[in-house]
Amino acid sequence: MSAGRQNIASVGILFVVAGVFCISINDLLIKKLSGDYPLHELVFVRSAIGLLFSLVIVQFEGGWGILRTRNPLLHATRGVMIVIANMTYFVALAVLPLADATALFFAAPLFITLLSIPMLGEKVGPLRLGAVAIGFAGVIIMQRPWEGSESLTVSRIVLLLPVLSALTYALNQLLTRKLGVTSKASAMAVYIQVTFILVSVAFYVVAGDGRYAVGSTNGSVIFLLRAWVWPPPQDTWVFVGLGLNSAVIGYCLSQAYRLADAATIAPFEYIGLPLAVFWGYAVFGDLPVLEVWIGIALILGAGLFVFLRERQKAQVIARGRIKARH
Repeated sequence: MSAGRQNIASVGILFVVAGVFCISINDLLIKKLSGDYPLHELVFVRSAIGLLFSLVIVQFEGGWGILRTRNPLLHATRGVMIVIANMTYFVALAVLPLADATALFFAAPLFITLLSIPMLGEKVGPLRLGAVAIGFAGVIIMQRPWEGSESLTVSRIVLLLPVLSALTYALNQLLTRKLGVTSKASAMAVYIQVTFILVSVAFYVVAGDGRYAVGSTNGSVIFLLRAWVWPPPQDTWVFVGLGLNSAVIGYCLSQAYRLADAATIAPFEYIGLPLAVFWGYAVFGDLPVLEVWIGIALILGAGLFVFLRERQKAQVIARGRIKARH
């Protein structure tokens, strides 16, 4: 790898580390606020503020002209995928410990590996497929299928929501890789923020008065459908922080996947797992149970193996091309 490409890869790694750290703060704040506000309100305020910051970055990256795109359908699809990924994850996060929800979400790299076969035409060998199977075994262990529903602290549907979030996030990342060739990171962040705003406004129109949450005892349903609440002054800065954080996340992740190969930077997303365990214990006093620790170990090990294997294969292919030219 040339010095220039190494520098670009290093910058991509810095962007993904910054983005993942901000994601951990975002999850912490959302979980803290989930007992008092509806999800669509948090999403709207976060995205509206995030949109303002993203539009400022647009000016530095080329001005309003970079918002024009030849692929509106793909951008819209990407936006829908990330909205589903966020909404399903946050609904689960309201009632699941941070570490549990985060570990289940980290099935996303495993989905990326599988989906890259039909979507990108990539070849995945038996070693990587075996690692993916081991990772999904960790997901199953965390679902605890041997236990009856009455002994679980949350419903099985809630346990599956972070897995659905991982699937839609994986689709989003694959689309980001395709669109990043022609779109600036700030423009892609703007499209995402606009999609979030449209969806949250739709939720407000349909359920903003909280009528669908009346009588429910399910924490996730209440978080999704409770009535809009005007925040007191002490929470105003938390909402501003959420918005700024949202802009930083959208920009950093889009920039990271534009600048460097997924196989190079994606392993650094796993920094989110120890951060989730730390924040869960430091703020909420939660520590993972045995099944979650086992699931974390299997998912983490499988994901890292997949990405390291992809990087190894990419280096072999690159060396082969260099030899073929000489």
